[in-house]
Amino acid sequence: MRMLEFARANKLPYTWEDTDPPGGGAVPLVRLPGGGELQAPTTGQVLRALGIGLELAPREEVDLLVVGAGPAGLAAAVYGASEGLDTLVVEGTALGGQAGSSRRIENYLGFPAGITGTELTSRAVTQARKFNARTATPYRALSLEPGNGRHLVRLDDDRQVAARAVLLATGAQYRRLPVDRLSEFEGLTVFYAAGAPESQLCTGSRVAVVGGGNSAGQAAVWLARGGALVTLLHRRADLHETMSDYLIHELERYDVIVRDRSEIAALHGEDARLEAVTLRNGERLPISFLFFFLGALPCTDWLDGAVARDDRGFIVTGTEADAEYLLETSLPSVFAAGDVRSRSTKRCAAAVGEGAMAVQFVHASLSRIVSAEGAR
Repeated sequence: MRMLEFARANKLPYTWEDTDPPGGGAVPLVRLPGGGELQAPTTGQVLRALGIGLELAPREEVDLLVVGAGPAGLAAAVYGASEGLDTLVVEGTALGGQAGSSRRIENYLGFPAGITGTELTSRAVTQARKFNARTATPYRALSLEPGNGRHLVRLDDDRQVAARAVLLATGAQYRRLPVDRLSEFEGLTVFYAAGAPESQLCTGSRVAVVGGGNSAGQAAVWLARGGALVTLLHRRADLHETMSDYLIHELERYDVIVRDRSEIAALHGEDARLEAVTLRNGERLPISFLFFFLGALPCTDWLDGAVARDDRGFIVTGTEADAEYLLETSLPSVFAAGDVRSRSTKRCAAAVGEGAMAVQFVHASLSRIVSAEGAR
């Protein structure tokens, strides 16, 4: 199943047969175009056998290592490589990150008709490679070890990269409900943020916001003020347990319907257009748009104590980290951008901006090191 999920994430065409392999060999058995076979391969071995994946040397030395190939990481790769830095991007799953799986991004500057996440991120990958940035996947980062002049990032498959500067752009995984068909609606009628474009999209429609924290309450009020008919669904018995009192009053003020002890069991609709949801008690509600505010988990466990993080695990930067530059972490010449960074706005365009901005700080940091060495 991990191999199937990997194939889906990387947009690899495949067929699947749920049968025992001939001769009782190891599973999965992967048959390649042309007749080759791989028994119980790693995902990296499959990509490289297809001629897609870049195989890294046991040890690489680069100017800039970007960990994570979402919008922030790819923007850093484009600007880093185009400005003369020897740039390597490593990604543990699929190039494009979460944005690459978005059905449609409607509010990205310059695309008034919207653009699919796959198209946007594949263009970014092509652009990065145009400037000779290297992209290597799937290589999962295992640890970051501070160094004098070069930091060392250890990857799986017994690989390591020594870099003069590192950008951490590993993103965050938004908590998703374990319901069937969720991915069909994501990006078109199911969202994980509620901004101005979403508010305009939902005007006059029946909307459900799922969550019991302040972020869910703020989103429900925002959408209701924009003219949506909002229902807030949360699983606790009393909203006062998790939400600020002033927000609860705001929900009442804007006629938001609050449903206690309510959890979604099923989604209904066609062509990525949500029509209704069924609750666990069997009740069916007509809903056209769904917003999840269940929290997010940053992909930072692998860092251990290498850089400072906030109480939720997001990487702190700038003055909070006692760092010289806005996007620099507590470890000099190591930067963070995009959703993995504490207090980031969790928007695709903002992540791109931070990735581009980080490269300017990388140049400044490297100049700082050169100046210090010259002074000695």
